[in-house]
Amino acid sequence: MMKYNVIKKQDTRTYDALQGEMKRQEEGFEMIASENYVSEAVLEALGTVFTNKYSEGYPGRRYYGGQEFTDTIETLAIDRAKKLFGAEHANVQPHAGAPANLAAYSAILKPGDTILGMDLSHGGHLTHGHPLTLPAQIYRFVGYKTEADGTIDYKKLEALAKAEKPKLILAGFSSYTRQLDYEKITAIAKKVGAYSMMDMAHIAGLVAGKVIPSPVPYFDIVTTTTHKTLRGPRGGLILCKAPLAKAVDRAVFPGLQGGPLMNTIMAKAVAFGEALKPEFKKYAKQVLKNAKVLEKEMRKYDAMPLFGGTDNHMIMLDTVKSYGISGKEAEKLLDAIGITINKNVIPDDPRGPMDPSGIRIGVPAVTTRGLREPEIKIIAQCIHYALSSGGDTEVISGIKGTVKKLCHTFPIYRRVSSR
Repeated sequence: MMKYNVIKKQDTRTYDALQGEMKRQEEGFEMIASENYVSEAVLEALGTVFTNKYSEGYPGRRYYGGQEFTDTIETLAIDRAKKLFGAEHANVQPHAGAPANLAAYSAILKPGDTILGMDLSHGGHLTHGHPLTLPAQIYRFVGYKTEADGTIDYKKLEALAKAEKPKLILAGFSSYTRQLDYEKITAIAKKVGAYSMMDMAHIAGLVAGKVIPSPVPYFDIVTTTTHKTLRGPRGGLILCKAPLAKAVDRAVFPGLQGGPLMNTIMAKAVAFGEALKPEFKKYAKQVLKNAKVLEKEMRKYDAMPLFGGTDNHMIMLDTVKSYGISGKEAEKLLDAIGITINKNVIPDDPRGPMDPSGIRIGVPAVTTRGLREPEIKIIAQCIHYALSSGGDTEVISGIKGTVKKLCHTFPIYRRVSSR
């Protein structure tokens, strides 16, 4: 693990904040479904001299000189991404998931076109139509919802598509916990003459690990972040069918972005290389096991997961019905014991997004640390006791001790700098 001696000597304020964050991560469990721990190799890649280089354009077609090694790195990242997901084309330049989605929209749509995507309170993502986002100012979004049992009624989806006549049917989510039927979604898109797109940001690592079905063979465009379950650096990725390659590339650059972040692209290449190894498949398989154990344990405590359970890496809980507290209160209680989750809206939530009725809990990061089924049972117990504590300081203190002890048994990085 890097010791950051230069920063320590040069800038004590940033160094102190860094040390604080390192300690926070080491002595608590990250259970935000969209977070993970990258490898030391990915950390090293992010700090390389590639951060110095401006590389507008694409390999072999740059606007500045001195691109021999940037071309090597970006080509490697592209080739590994295509191999990892079985894609015809890959663009590794998007800085994050949101610009990846915006670029994908602009590659195939015109302003004012209709996009049919999952309703935000039913598990959809911010960039799938939230009125405060830029895409919602450019395109017309229509949301589809889940049923009372958490499933998607594809006949209703088809009827909605026929009525709204979207130019794009968008699949993907940020808090939906079940498996989507890719074949049915893309078939509906073909029936109404729409493009099909999947935002697999949350499940990309599970797809790469081949433990859940891949959307890539079905959809015209697939976008994803490169962190979350994929365990890479914070960034975006667009995969698409070959006929859309030129439009996608032009939408990213020069359409939306200037120079790519070459240090991040190097880190993506490293992460894709890691995900191609057999060990990653074992990791992805364990993520599913851990999530299912977490679901079952919470059911034992009468805290019923939403959407009927989980088929992926996370669960959703209605904390108002389960514990009589809001998602915001639940988040604070779990913060106090060293378990980091996020408050989250639930389907048709009567409360606002800053103080919603639910929470989202994910297992990708704790699985990276090495936790398996027995430890997940302990974590579930800690979560339940904390949410049932009423904020009792003595109870919270005891649970925090249990969490901290477990964290020390499963350090993030085996070689930790002395402090």
